[in-house]
Amino acid sequence: MGDIEAPENKRSRQTIVRLLPSKEFITSRKGLLLLGEVVMSFISFVCFAASTAAAFVTAPFIEFLAALFLLFAYSTKFNERFKGFHWPLMDFLRCVSASIILFIISMISVSKYLDGASKAAGVFGFITTIFFALDFYFIFNELANFLKGGDSSEEPPNTQDDDSDSDSG
Repeated sequence: MGDIEAPENKRSRQTIVRLLPSKEFITSRKGLLLLGEVVMSFISFVCFAASTAAAFVTAPFIEFLAALFLLFAYSTKFNERFKGFHWPLMDFLRCVSASIILFIISMISVSKYLDGASKAAGVFGFITTIFFALDFYFIFNELANFLKGGDSSEEPPNTQDDDSDSDSG
């Protein structure tokens, strides 16, 4: 009976490990940005919840949940199961809207409210805005390369050279 139980224990451990983000993804640029977004939006959420600017607590919380979902989806390759969505475009729109909204509420929190927690929430909101802005900058570059047709070292420049030779001769 001990031999029968051992493989089941190994299988259950493997499924638990698969739920955790892979080390390869977490150490990548996208993984680090998503991890930074999760951590900083959670800190912003806690600071806004403790401040007199608690009316703004919803935005960092929603961004925290969205970044946490995408961290989970990208690290476990959940996004590859749903081919109908263009994940980079959805991620780009999430980052653009998050950076704009967090920048605005951070400006209001720093300028209008006088307590220390509101000031801290605003400062952490600005730092979170930087993470989201960096993420949408990198996603924008990837989407621009995708729309251009990929890498410039591929076959299309060679065919253009062939076309220019045939036109001149």
